Amino acid sequence: MFLPASQSRYAYGLFSLMMLVLTTGVEPAFAHKVKVEGDVGATLHIEPNDTPRAGEPSQAWFALTRKGGKVIPLAECNCQLVVYAEPHVPGETPLLQPTLTAIAAERYQGIPGAVINFPRPGAYQLQLSGNPKAGQAFRPFTLKFNVTVAVGSNNKSNDNQPTQPAVNTEKNESNNFILPLFAIALSTVGVIAFFVSRRGKG
Repeated sequence: MFLPASQSRYAYGLFSLMMLVLTTGVEPAFAHKVKVEGDVGATLHIEPNDTPRAGEPSQAWFALTRKGGKVIPLAECNCQLVVYAEPHVPGETPLLQPTLTAIAAERYQGIPGAVINFPRPGAYQLQLSGNPKAGQAFRPFTLKFNVTVAVGSNNKSNDNQPTQPAVNTEKNESNNFILPLFAIALSTVGVIAFFVSRRGKG
C-alpha cells in the first residue's frame, strides 16, 4: 500500500528525525531542552525559537516540575540562575547572574524566567539551582543546560572592520601607471625642445 506523496514525505522526514536522535544522540535545534535531577525536572525555552542571538536580550523560562508533573512556581523555590561561557572550570565566577522573576508561559503560571543578554556568539551553560521554601517537599537541585548562541545583528564579524572603497584602490593603481608615462612624456618633450633650439641657432 502506497501513501500519497505529501504523507510519504512527512513519514520519511519523521523517520529521518528519529534516526538522527537514536543514532547520534543529537536533539533537533527546535526541541526544548529537558533536564532532571532527583525528583525535580525542568524544560528550558529561550525566545525566539530556542535560538538566542549575541548582543540581543532573550527571554528564557524554565517549566520547573516535581516528580508526577506538579509545577513548582518560583514562589515555592529559592532559585538562582547563573551563566557560564564554555568551557569553564568548577568554582569559576559566573559570566552572568540574571535575576529570576515569576512569569506565565504557555500553560505554566509563575514559573522562573529571566532576560539574558549573551555577549558573544558561542557555547554557554545555564545552571538553574534551587531548594524548597518552607512547607515544600522537593530535594535541592542543580540543572545544567548547554546553549549555543548565534551571531547577532549587532556583532557580525565584518561590522567592525573598515572596508576600503574599490575606487581608491583603482585610483592608486592608475596613479602608479600614469606617473612613469608622465615622466617619459616630459623627457621626450625636453629632448625635442633641445634639438629644436639647437637647430634654430644653427
